[in-house]
Amino acid sequence: MVVEEVAALLIQMGNIALWLQALGGIIVLWLIFQIVNFFINRKRMKEIYTIKEDMKRMEGKLDRLLRKR
Repeated sequence: MVVEEVAALLIQMGNIALWLQALGGIIVLWLIFQIVNFFINRKRMKEIYTIKEDMKRMEGKLDRLLRKR
């Protein structure tokens, strides 16, 4: 009787461990996805900032040309 209860308890603990292992795998995959996403977004933002700086530079040149007229 005690052996059956211990066996049932071990089976339940094994199932819980499998669920935790699956959850850990999902969390690791999510973290990898977030890290990759961070670097991609960082690269995009650098491109946007360079375009913004180029536009400011061109606007300044246009302003100087229009002032001369």
